[in-house]
Amino acid sequence: MQKPFSTHKKLIVVALAATAFSTPALAETANVSVYGRADLSFDVVNTGTAANGTAGVSKNNVSSNVSRLGLKGAEGLGEGLSAIWQIEQQINMDNTGGTFGTRNTFAGLKSDSMGTVLLGRHDTPYKLATRKLDIFGDSIADNRALLGAVSGKSATAAFDGRQPDVIAYISPEMSGFTGAIAYVNLAEGNTTAAQAKSSALSLAGMYKAGPLFASLGYEEHKLSSVAGTKESAWKLGVGYDIDALGLGFVYEKTDDTGLVGVNARGHNAYYLSANYKMGMNAIKAAYGKAGQLGATLNTGSNQFSLGYDHGLSKRTKLYAIYSRISNQSAASYGFSQTTATSINGVGASPSVVSLGLQHNF
Repeated sequence: MQKPFSTHKKLIVVALAATAFSTPALAETANVSVYGRADLSFDVVNTGTAANGTAGVSKNNVSSNVSRLGLKGAEGLGEGLSAIWQIEQQINMDNTGGTFGTRNTFAGLKSDSMGTVLLGRHDTPYKLATRKLDIFGDSIADNRALLGAVSGKSATAAFDGRQPDVIAYISPEMSGFTGAIAYVNLAEGNTTAAQAKSSALSLAGMYKAGPLFASLGYEEHKLSSVAGTKESAWKLGVGYDIDALGLGFVYEKTDDTGLVGVNARGHNAYYLSANYKMGMNAIKAAYGKAGQLGATLNTGSNQFSLGYDHGLSKRTKLYAIYSRISNQSAASYGFSQTTATSINGVGASPSVVSLGLQHNF
């Protein structure tokens, strides 16, 4: 009598069949890279006392700090030309929702000698010019609390943005210099105040040579709310490494043309930072200041941040951060990288203690 086909043999047959069917698919996706970051922190925020005397509260948050997952790939087309693509999604690991492709998501062509052209959603050149100088970038102490022209507070739309409907060109590196230019079409379907502009033009030049990094950025928004109105900004960034000590400086100036030609939100802002590395550990400190908005008194603010990183490996670290925003009586700046309200009202000065874990893959 024939012996029954054993369970062990059945599993072998299934495995071989799966391999046979999956091999073409694996070959087709061989140029796909998976990458990302998991970054979560426990934040204790004090919302501060408002100018009208309303007392603030202390609240606890678990923050996802721009955790992300991405897919990217390239296909060589010959003669130094490649087709490139990327899909990157912010993952809100504290379960606050999100949509697909919210971060840099694009397709384009890259030439070793001519540069890169891409279309899709991407950071503007103005943003790229100085983001590497923010030593607390993507944490609750991110300097975009005051810099980058904060949407709804110091500008109609933020300048340090990641915009949809972008066509951009990035030059190849030439003797340490890289240039970038982008046009953003935001007229169609954008009706919110945060995106009330019909188009944007963004430019940047960046230079890296040894311990020195320098950059210059400019961006202009043509507003759709009133014909002929616009807002613009330019900024200068400098970074310099002295052995284990990294120093950074950013200066920014904004201007806007309002309903009657008044520069209502034009202002100056700057940011200073220091990062001292001790093996896989680091001590960090930063100070940012946003000046008075136009002729409106008491609308300035400053931010002080102090942090410590403890590296567990090249890809994993623990960190602790303290940050405080000190608003003048008519200012209402709050922490930028949090889903919860971090400020009690106009004139309040919020502060935060954040303890977190970051892993990159």
